[in-house]
Amino acid sequence: MTKNNNKPQTAEETELVSSSPAIEKEQKKTEQTPPQSTTKTDASVDKKSRRLGTVAIIISILLSGGTFLASQQQTTQQQIKIAQLEQQLKAADSTFDAKLVTAEQRITDKADEIVRKATVLMQQQDKSIASLQLAIADVQGRRPNDWLLAEADYLVKMAGRKLWLEHDVVSATRLMENADQRISALNDPSLTPLRRAMANDIATLKAIPLIDRDGLVLKLNSLEQQINQLPLASAILPEANAIEKKEVSTNINDWQSNLMQSLDDFAGHFITYRVREGNVIPLLSPEQHFYLTENIKGKLLLASKALYREQSEVYATALESAKLWSSQYFQQDDPAVKSFMAQLDSLAKFKVDVRYPQKLKTQALLSDFISERLRRNVQSIGETQVKTESAKKALVPEKQASVENTTEGDKS
Repeated sequence: MTKNNNKPQTAEETELVSSSPAIEKEQKKTEQTPPQSTTKTDASVDKKSRRLGTVAIIISILLSGGTFLASQQQTTQQQIKIAQLEQQLKAADSTFDAKLVTAEQRITDKADEIVRKATVLMQQQDKSIASLQLAIADVQGRRPNDWLLAEADYLVKMAGRKLWLEHDVVSATRLMENADQRISALNDPSLTPLRRAMANDIATLKAIPLIDRDGLVLKLNSLEQQINQLPLASAILPEANAIEKKEVSTNINDWQSNLMQSLDDFAGHFITYRVREGNVIPLLSPEQHFYLTENIKGKLLLASKALYREQSEVYATALESAKLWSSQYFQQDDPAVKSFMAQLDSLAKFKVDVRYPQKLKTQALLSDFISERLRRNVQSIGETQVKTESAKKALVPEKQASVENTTEGDKS
């Protein structure tokens, strides 16, 4: 069976081939033996061959099953490795995408920052160029008397600050008058509307009522020092009722009434009583006297603060309270109290609130005039620059033509 087959031999066939020499030896022995024992040997050979065939089949089945299981295990392991590699690839892709997004975001942020810085630098350069142009225009277009105009502008601004921040009307008026003198020294007919507005502002400032706040505060301080010296009023009692004096009659029948009247007259030399109806104002204790004087001083101090703050209602209320307490608890017949009350009345007549103008017309006109003059100077500078650039451009072709002519002459 193994000699005539040209196909590749399996493990079972190799076992059969290895067992064939023993079979040939047995056949030779049977051939040598007598024919009676041939049947027995053939039967034993058949049994052995069948056993060998079954063993070979079982071995081949086991080998094929083992190879199949090994291949299955290898395929499962390969599938597991493939799944792991796929997961690794997905994780790498996700990390790569995240890194790519972050890199793009950084690049865009840096680009935006660069653009922002560039725009800021351009704006700063534009502002610096504009300021330089204004400075150049101010220097080139400056006239001999322009310093008077700048000084007038400064004086007008100082007048506004004195008026609105310090409420100093006198200083503001003097500053406006000095500015008017500077404008008049320019002798420029185009400044007539400016001088008209300045005259109106000076007139409105002079129409504001002047209040001597320092003098009024000094008067309030002097009254505050006089409070401790003012005498207190004694206990004020209401007037007693009038008592009718009865006379003794000459009639004898009125002896009882005459006796009672004589007894009353005799007792009146020792004891007298009168009937009074009304409210009695008692005397103040030393502690109450101290509180009274301090309260009046506080009202005068509040009036001085309201005077500087221009609060007319607070000023009038404080003086009215001080006057009311003085009239109730001080002796009104005393000359010092009368003088104190008269001074309070005179101080209460002053009006401490003043209405100031909201703005000065001169400031706007003066600033407009200065800006207009600077604008004209800037325009003139720009026109001169354009003319010079055009002249330079016109000179360039002439130079090129002259150079070409010289080169042609050299060649000839």
